[in-house]
Amino acid sequence: MALRRGLSSSSVAVQRNRSSRSRLPIAILVFFSVLAPLVFFVGRGLCISDQNGSQSGFSEQTVYWRERSARQSVKNLFTKEVIDVVTTSMADLGPPSLDSFRKGNLSASWKVVGVETSVEDNAVSKILSSSNQKATDLKQETSQDKVGNFLDDDHTHDTPAKILRRQLRDDRREWQAAELVQQDEKATVTLENAAIQRSKAVDSAVLGKYNIWRRENENDKSDSTVRLMRDQIIMASVYVSIAKMKNKLDLQQELQIKLKEIQHDLGVSTSDSDLPHSAPEKIKAMGKILSKAREQLYDCKSVNGKLREMLQASDEQVRRLKKQSTFLSQIAAKTIPYAIHCLSMRLTIEYYLLPLEKRKFPRSENLENPNLYHYALFSDNVLAASVVVNSTIMNAKDPSKHVFHLVTDKLNFGAMNMWFLLNPPGKATIHVENVDEFKWLNSSYCPVLRQLESVSMKEYYFKADHPTISGSSNLKYRNPKYLSMLNHLRFYLPQVYPKLDKILFLDDDIVVQKDLTGLWSVDLHGKVNGAVETCGQSFHRFDKYLNFSNHHISQNFDPNACGWAYGMNMFDLKEWKKKDITGIYHKWQNMNEDRALWKLGTLPPGLITFYGLTHPLEKSWHVLGLGYNPSVDKREIEHAAVVHYNGNMKPWLDLAMTKYRPYWTKYVKYDHPYLRNCNFSE
Repeated sequence: MALRRGLSSSSVAVQRNRSSRSRLPIAILVFFSVLAPLVFFVGRGLCISDQNGSQSGFSEQTVYWRERSARQSVKNLFTKEVIDVVTTSMADLGPPSLDSFRKGNLSASWKVVGVETSVEDNAVSKILSSSNQKATDLKQETSQDKVGNFLDDDHTHDTPAKILRRQLRDDRREWQAAELVQQDEKATVTLENAAIQRSKAVDSAVLGKYNIWRRENENDKSDSTVRLMRDQIIMASVYVSIAKMKNKLDLQQELQIKLKEIQHDLGVSTSDSDLPHSAPEKIKAMGKILSKAREQLYDCKSVNGKLREMLQASDEQVRRLKKQSTFLSQIAAKTIPYAIHCLSMRLTIEYYLLPLEKRKFPRSENLENPNLYHYALFSDNVLAASVVVNSTIMNAKDPSKHVFHLVTDKLNFGAMNMWFLLNPPGKATIHVENVDEFKWLNSSYCPVLRQLESVSMKEYYFKADHPTISGSSNLKYRNPKYLSMLNHLRFYLPQVYPKLDKILFLDDDIVVQKDLTGLWSVDLHGKVNGAVETCGQSFHRFDKYLNFSNHHISQNFDPNACGWAYGMNMFDLKEWKKKDITGIYHKWQNMNEDRALWKLGTLPPGLITFYGLTHPLEKSWHVLGLGYNPSVDKREIEHAAVVHYNGNMKPWLDLAMTKYRPYWTKYVKYDHPYLRNCNFSE
């Protein structure tokens, strides 16, 4: 019976492989030469054990051991797919027990299979008796089996056993097909999910950046034609030069004509919509002449050399234009706009038409009262100074206790006086002085005045484009404000206001938003300068302002020391005098006559002069960056006592950042007659 079961299983495997007709002879040869004898001897052993079990001493364990050996041999002979089919067939029929073999009590299905395979048993016995049969006999047997298979396809005279076997085979095929479909569906779902995850990980911005076709499809105003014309201009310029080198004058002339035409059509267009209707025709014509030039002139080495030459020339032009742009931006930032100049001229005329007795400000007795709150403001900008005074008074708790000391130059002295005579700051006290009337401030006392009058300094300012001038590339240091003593007057506060104990220094590009009287009660702990530190970022430390390659700087200062800001500084003038701050400033200014310690400006000498003498204030007192930094936190601006437009984008210029400008314009009286006459607008 074990032999019948093995034969039945192998017949199922043979039935599965009917579609592979070319492999059938080899499979049969392997089956009958190797597997059939093994199954036969295993079955014979089972029968012998059944007949002589008590005499031979074989136990059921020995039978099971033989079964396991036979199964292991089958696994070694056939592939996993064949074993799975056989296992499935056996599972459908149910495994016969050892008792069933002994007693003959097999299930109906096994009996049916036994009936079906009775004929096959005879064939097996014949094959075993003639094991040395030649390959030709096996081929004949195979052909006979094929004929039998074709006869089996005629189901007219099928026996019940064949019908049952065919039904089992069909059921098994349907089950396998359904399993394969389910596996395919699972694989498809897995692939789809993986594709979705990959698509989520793709950055669409990067695709748009590098994929020009995608960019053009999304943008109605693509510039592909413009870029094509620019490329043609570049290649035409290359071939013109090569044609001249190779004496191809006719081709050179043709290229030059087409080059001028396409340059004329391109003009200053930046998108395809700006191009004229004749552009496509010019592109085609240029393409033809470029093809002709390529055939006659193309040489990899020559083209490469010419392109390198053009690249270097373009790079040099970019550097030159960048330098020019920097210079012009400095001019635009520091030049007084026409409206402000108009205002200054009109006010100056009105001032000098006034009688002398009407040119005086009231409450002059408060100017030297140390018990009041004194402010120092040095400016040549009438409108900017008015915003500082107005914003301070409007946010003061008691304006009558505030005193403003304004210093300007002789050009704006009349205008500054006239403006505050027409627009007095309420109950506050104001006084305007002319810096040119400070007779003590001369070149023999002030080193910076002596340096500004030197020949080298004049060349530095007025011959900045001369290539022999050292540091000519640092155009930002050639700021016109460095020529004015108003910028350096902050180092002479005790000389200007000898009877005051404390004074708050303000720049003219700030706006006051809160009452500042609390600064007078801040304990400076014996320091001279109270200021907000700016070392939150690395470029606001000492090594960014001073030349630490000079031993005078490196031996006296820490390169990582924290910087601070001018614009709103509380100065203790008593401590100033004790520590001789002005003398320290003179010492270092004399040492920097050749600009070896720092460039120009007042912050580097201020950092040196007040080194170790500066008390840090709370950052909310003074918020900087509104003149150059577009990302200043709005909450910091609104909670700040003073906001500072340090940088080139001053609020009275067209360069100003619009989102910061309202903090300044709210203190400008645009309805004033003088402002309307000079065309001021918000």
